[in-house]
Amino acid sequence: MPSLTSHRHRRRLTNEINVVPYIDVMLVLLVIFMVTAPMITPGLIELPSVGRASEVPTQPLEVQLNEQGELAMRLREAGAEFETVAEENLIAEIQARITPETPVVIAADGRVPYENVVKIMDQLRGNGITRLGLLVDQSAGPATESE
Repeated sequence: MPSLTSHRHRRRLTNEINVVPYIDVMLVLLVIFMVTAPMITPGLIELPSVGRASEVPTQPLEVQLNEQGELAMRLREAGAEFETVAEENLIAEIQARITPETPVVIAADGRVPYENVVKIMDQLRGNGITRLGLLVDQSAGPATESE
């Protein structure tokens, strides 16, 4: 009588990758992306239209902060001169000269502490001036350590 072990079939090991779990994970991720993609709001930017591109943009109001901490302001147009302004009167002077569409740019000396510039920006934002930017000199190139 033959032994019982000789009739049993042994399972052979296979050297194949079982991809079914990877397909399951891929399908779950696909469903997640399909559900969340419509919920994501794209960044909103205002692109100029053809009709508006020929219009002259509004001249910005420039606030200048020099190395000594003195403030001056002017409209950025030909022939405009800077007028010295006290820090406590800055907001009132700016609000008297601009409309909601007028941008305000801050031109600070490179040696002015960053904290002072941020303080002015915070004051302007806190008083409803939303079109705000920084004026930089792009022709100077990157600063070197020897300066």
